[in-house]
Amino acid sequence: MDIAVLDKLRAVVGPANVLSDVDLAPYVVEGRTPEAALFPGSVDEVRAVVEIAAGADVPIVPWGGGTAAAVGTPAPRAGLVLGLRRLAQLLEHEPGDLTATVEAGMTMATLQSALRARGQWLSLDPPDPEQATIGGVIAANASGPRRHLYGTARDLLIGVTVVTGDGVVVRGGGKVVKNVAGYDLPKLFVGSHGTLGVIVSVTVKLRPLPDDERLVAVVFDRSKDAGAAARAVMGSDLIPNALELVDAEASRALGLDSAVGPGGCALIVGFDGVGEQVEWQCGELGRITAPLGGRAVRPLPEEAWTRLASAARDAFDPPAAVMRLIVLPAAVTEAIEHGASAARQRGLRSAWSCHAGVGVITAALASSGALPEPGPIASVLHDWRALARAAGGHATLDWAPLAVKSAVPVWDDAGAAGRIMQRLKASLDPHNVLNPGRFVAGI
Repeated sequence: MDIAVLDKLRAVVGPANVLSDVDLAPYVVEGRTPEAALFPGSVDEVRAVVEIAAGADVPIVPWGGGTAAAVGTPAPRAGLVLGLRRLAQLLEHEPGDLTATVEAGMTMATLQSALRARGQWLSLDPPDPEQATIGGVIAANASGPRRHLYGTARDLLIGVTVVTGDGVVVRGGGKVVKNVAGYDLPKLFVGSHGTLGVIVSVTVKLRPLPDDERLVAVVFDRSKDAGAAARAVMGSDLIPNALELVDAEASRALGLDSAVGPGGCALIVGFDGVGEQVEWQCGELGRITAPLGGRAVRPLPEEAWTRLASAARDAFDPPAAVMRLIVLPAAVTEAIEHGASAARQRGLRSAWSCHAGVGVITAALASSGALPEPGPIASVLHDWRALARAAGGHATLDWAPLAVKSAVPVWDDAGAAGRIMQRLKASLDPHNVLNPGRFVAGI
């Protein structure tokens, strides 16, 4: 990058807020070291940085907590990291309206702590809340087990302020829940992975804190029985806020490895609400699952909520690859069984966890050797993608080494939707500087 451009950027954000050389180590992604990392302290500074970078044709990587930094197709050029950590204020909290406006750089843990002090919470529970920022969670559409009842970022976002690729500040949505005027612009940026604009602040819907909340596990000897129990729970009068399946490998992250034998599975169910209601639902869960092979309902500690969000990924340290499969909820257990079999046939171990009620599966691979060969790993991932497609869904490669990514596309074929996404990208980022080439359809 031209030194004159870097001097302009330093003048905008201040020399102390520009990192270079060895200080860039935390921002190296897939072997690519950025040319610099900048941390603006206001929306105007973000706009100026984007404008300067676009004029110099320097790519920009928006950076929240870095928890999803490795997701996506390898970037052809590292460019600049634009960090949002200095934009970390709770701008407005209206308890009566159940809304809050917060800057994008605030971590989820800090935000939830501030909201709890006034008896409310944001019903998003992505992995790594101490590191993940609200802007990054929106951009990656990250969520956790409570999505079963409360949905994802698309259901909670009502307003957004972004800086587009040509340095224009755009505000969409509003600050009230009942906002029906015009296009629902905020949802356009959910899951866009920083390719359409730099999210600088968001307005979200909140909920009152429940009186009681519990997370319980029911262990099964066969995954098919656990799948049948999940369907029985969904067809019952119970209202769980989480409904998860974890196999024997993933159950270690929850402290259930001694209870779940080989080939077994645990159904993890969460309930919240009035204490008496929660107590009744836990008892009813046992009555529903026992005839299907479920063992006694056992409580899990509060910290299991956070571990549950990344149970499959955390089963191996480190995993050889992580893939997310989207299938019909009725096809979850069959996809897990076939996927685990495909891994075993190539001498690989696998760990599985899923949001059973919505059909979102996370699968991790591990090799018994110290240096896993990319060939067998790529073959299994191809098989998993074929399984997802056969089940009416698709698959995304969440994490893998570069050698595997070169053999397995990160994103599934977007079809006609890809062409629409390319047109949106060209409109909002005409200079193609925001995370270029990392997302679906090459945007």
